[in-house]
Amino acid sequence: MSVATGHFINNQRHDDTDTFEDRSPLDWSLKLADVSRGNAETADAALRAAHDAFPGWAALTTHERGRYLTRLADLIDRHVDDLARVECLDMAMLEESLRLRVIARGARNFRAYAELAQNYVPRKWDSNTTHNTVLRMPAGPTIVITPWNAPFMLSTWKCAPALAAGNTVVLKPAEWSPLSCSLLMDLVAEADFPPGVFNLVQGFGNEVGAALVAHPLVRRISFTGSPETGRTIGVAAAQNLVPFTAELGGKGPFVVFADADLALAAERAAVMYDDAGQVCLAGTRLLVDATIKDEFFELFQSALRRHVLGDSRDPTTTISPLIHPTHLARVEGFVERARANGDRVIFGGKRWKENGLWYEPTLIEPRDNAAEIVQREVFGPVLTWQTFRDEHEAIDLANSTAYGLSAMVFTRDDARAQRFALGVRAGTIWANCFLIRDLTAPFGGIGLSGVGREGGDYALDFYSDLKTFQVKEETTNG
Repeated sequence: MSVATGHFINNQRHDDTDTFEDRSPLDWSLKLADVSRGNAETADAALRAAHDAFPGWAALTTHERGRYLTRLADLIDRHVDDLARVECLDMAMLEESLRLRVIARGARNFRAYAELAQNYVPRKWDSNTTHNTVLRMPAGPTIVITPWNAPFMLSTWKCAPALAAGNTVVLKPAEWSPLSCSLLMDLVAEADFPPGVFNLVQGFGNEVGAALVAHPLVRRISFTGSPETGRTIGVAAAQNLVPFTAELGGKGPFVVFADADLALAAERAAVMYDDAGQVCLAGTRLLVDATIKDEFFELFQSALRRHVLGDSRDPTTTISPLIHPTHLARVEGFVERARANGDRVIFGGKRWKENGLWYEPTLIEPRDNAAEIVQREVFGPVLTWQTFRDEHEAIDLANSTAYGLSAMVFTRDDARAQRFALGVRAGTIWANCFLIRDLTAPFGGIGLSGVGREGGDYALDFYSDLKTFQVKEETTNG
C-alpha cells in the first residue's frame, strides 16, 4: 500500500528534496521509504500554520471540537488493518497485537478526550464574599514528540487531549518509525479538520525537533523518549517559559513475595520480554523472595518456553526483532559490559540469528545492586534477577535506581500490597497484574522517568491555562 512521505502542514503535503531512509526491522535490506527530512524552515512553517489556526480552533466549543475528534476516531476504526500492517513493517511490533488492541486504543484516545473535555465540571466555591470558578483556557500551539515504539498509539495519547483542550498541534514522530503517523494525517484530512489544526513534520531530533521546541510560538511541549533528550528539551522549554511534560523511560521492579500466586507471577514475568523488551513500563528487575526463588525460577522458565521469536506478521510469534541495528548494538553493549563486570548471564545473552535484529530473551544475575545492568535502562529483552529476605529489603531494592515510572508487586496480602504501593516511588504501581490502563488515571514518572502527568483531566489541565473567575456577591440593604 502507498504511504505519503512528506510533511503535513495546513492540510497539505510538503515534500523535501532532503530525505532519510526508513527500513524495516523485519528485514533490514527492505527500504520502506525515503522520508522528507525537516529542518528549521519546516518547523517554522508548521508552527506558523498552527499559530494562525489556533484562534478559530480555540473559539469552538468542546462539543464542536469533539465532533472532529470523534470523526477521526471512526476513521481510525475503519483503517485498523492498514495501520497495523504499516506499523508492523515499520517498527516490528506484533501485527496481531496492533490489529486487536494497540491501534484501536488510538481511536479510544480521541473519543475519551472528546468526552472528558465536554463533561468538564469546573470547580466552584464561595469565599471572601465572592463566587469563584476555575476555567480552562486553550494554551496555544503544542509540540508533541513521540518515540519509535508504539508510535501511533502514543501519538494519539498525547495529541487527543491537546486538540480536545483547544490547542493546535505539530506532531513529530521518531525517524525510525514515522509511517503510521503519516497515515494518521491522511485520516485527519479525511475528517476535514480545519487547515493548520493538526500538522506533522518528520526528521531528526537535532534538526527539526530542536527547532520546534525552541520556537517562540510554542505554548506546550509533550515528549516521550530518553532522559538525555528530555534534559535538552527542558532547557529549550525553560528559555521560553513553556510548560512541558516528559516521559523518559523506566527500570521497573517486578517483585514476587512468597505468598503470591507464583504461576500467575511467572506468566506475567515472561510477558516482560514482549515486543523485544521495548516497553518503558516493563518490570525489568525481577526481585524474588529468597525462600521461593527455585520454585519461581522453574515456573518462569516454563512460561518463557512458550515464547516464539520470529516474524512479527506471523500470529505464532511472541517476540519481535529490535527496531534498528544501532539499538541492537546498544543492547549487546549492555550485556557484554555486564559479562566484563562479573555479572552472571543465566540464559540468553546473544543474537538469535546471525542475520537480523532479534536478540534472545536474556536473564542476568548482577554481581551487586550497583551494576550498570541494574541501574540503567536497556530497553531490550534483558531482565535482571535478584532476591530479597523481607519486605523492607524488597522496597529498598525497588527504590534503588534513579528511575520511577512503574512497579509490579505480586502478593496475596492486601495490606502488604498497600504498604508496597505507599513505599515505592513510581508513577504507576500494579498489584497482581500488568499494563491494565485507565485513560482517566494520571500517568508519568518520577526521577529519571520524567516530569509532569498526563491522562484524563490531568492531561486536559496541562494543555490548558487555568484561570480563576471571581464574582462579588450581591448585597442588599436590610
